[in-house]
Amino acid sequence: MQEKISKTKKKLIEVARELFAVRGKKDVTMNDIAEQSDKGRRTLYTYFKSKDDIYKAVIENELKIIADALTDISKRDIEPYDKLKIHIYAHLDSIKNAVTRNGSLRADFFKDIFEVERSRRKIDLIELALIMNILKDGIEKGQFKSMDTELISVVILNALKGLEVPYIRQNISSKFDINKIDVVEFIFNGIRER
Repeated sequence: MQEKISKTKKKLIEVARELFAVRGKKDVTMNDIAEQSDKGRRTLYTYFKSKDDIYKAVIENELKIIADALTDISKRDIEPYDKLKIHIYAHLDSIKNAVTRNGSLRADFFKDIFEVERSRRKIDLIELALIMNILKDGIEKGQFKSMDTELISVVILNALKGLEVPYIRQNISSKFDINKIDVVEFIFNGIRER
């Protein structure tokens, strides 16, 4: 994920994100993005072929922010049990924050979930590796049961992904945020060494 992006491209992506967040993807033109960024259309088209192209870059940038936050957690010198709990909380909160801070873009996220999922594949692979490493460390330290870490990582990631939309929309319950500690403890009952 250590891709170098020019300052101009970063600015174009951020301006597009802000415009999409306020107006939605449908009501933003490439001209709007060029004008708002104080860059010419030629500059914009140097980096992006179409509005769909810049929309994908916005989604990928949002997902990179999430992946970077999760990677930072994995580098912390804390016990695996605590690290996995923090990872789970951070995953849910990061997704919610990304969608919430993008206003009108939120509707586009939910409408175009297949595009979001396509963009997420790389991030998912990174997150799977992070979870697997936490599990392996937990097994080595006697905090987690012996298990197929690859399989359990997939299960944990997909459980988290399954909670995202209800968590963002707060369909689970308004008390979920308060009770997420209990939810995580429930998950850990299956993997924690007694």
